[in-house]
This record gives sequence, C-alpha cells and structure tokens, in this order.
Amino acid sequence: MSTEIKTSKGTQPVDPYKARGFQQPTLEEKIQDLVHFIDDLKYGMLTTKLSSDSDLLTSRCMAIAGMENGGVDLIFHTNLFSGKTMDLSVHPTETNMSFLDPVSGSWASISGTASIIANQEAIQKYYSPGLRTWLGDLGDGVHDGGPSDPRIGLIKLEAKLSTYMLSKHGIVGRVTETVKSAVQGKVPDIISIRELSGEELEKWRRTHKD
Repeated sequence: MSTEIKTSKGTQPVDPYKARGFQQPTLEEKIQDLVHFIDDLKYGMLTTKLSSDSDLLTSRCMAIAGMENGGVDLIFHTNLFSGKTMDLSVHPTETNMSFLDPVSGSWASISGTASIIANQEAIQKYYSPGLRTWLGDLGDGVHDGGPSDPRIGLIKLEAKLSTYMLSKHGIVGRVTETVKSAVQGKVPDIISIRELSGEELEKWRRTHKD
C-alpha cells in the first residue's frame, strides 16, 4: 500500500501526523532514549497469545526486573507455574511489551521472542525481596518466596522490533503548538517517533553483550 496520495497540493503522506513526527537520529541516541524511557516508567503491559487453541491475546501488567545487552532485552520475574509462563512456552515469538506515560502521552512498543529462564544463577542475580509478598509463603519451608523458591523464574524478552513516541513539549507547549498548527492548517510538531529494526537491534546487541 502506498504511503503517499496525490492531492491538489501535490503528493502528500497518507499519515501526515506520523510523517511529521518520524525521526531517525543515530542508533545510540535511539537506544538510549528508549532505555531511559522504559527505566523511568518501570511498569508496562506484557501481551501474549493464549496457550489454548484460541487465537485471542491477553495482557498483564509487569515490572521491569532488569535490562540486558545494552538495554534492548528486557527481564521480568515470573511464577514458573503461572498462565503467562505457559503462554510464552507455547507461543514465544508472539510477544509484545508496551509502556505508556499518562502525563506526557509518550509510549513504547517492543515486539520480540520470549524465553523462560529457570537458571538459579540468573534468578539470584535478579531476585527481589518483594517477591515474597507476590508469591506468598506456603509454610512448607520451600515455597516461601525466597531466592530458592522453585516457583521463581524469569522471562527474557529479546527485542526484534521497537517503536516508540516521545513528546517534545510539556502540556502547555503541546496545546500551544496544536492550536497554532490548527490555525495554519498544519500538523503540529509535538512528537518524535522512532523505530528500531531487527537489524539495528542485533547490531547493538553484538557490541553490548552482557
């Protein structure tokens, strides 16, 4: 499908809002801005395809436990016996993590391949005492929410495609720019949209291996 259409004013983009905001700075800048955005928010929505025969998707709020390979791969805690772990085991490549800052309107979407990690060394590295509250203590001396609890595992999301949008101004600045652009019949210059392809992410990963 063409990304442009012909009008009385000449050839114009089909989506002028995206065209106006799309930017391609250096790879380092794109990665660093995305990493800082995610690190500041901490929480996002993990979307998986259900492990049943259904084609439906489901999303769950998740907290970032860590970032690897220069920040492009995300780590989350998981209960190895939970529904999301089963979903990811059956459909590892149909995974997305999204983030939204409700104040600025900035957002990020990371699609990739998920893997389940039960390695004790990795679990010890990312263990948080807060897991005790989340998992609970079953009182058997084993399932106590501690670092050796066999329920604790990790999800690693290896990014294959990342798209994100950052607001360029504060609320007042966005309103002012939007009103001015509406009067002029133009799309406001208030956002910065960036994309990271699989090739770019792999290039970064190769030079920032943990």
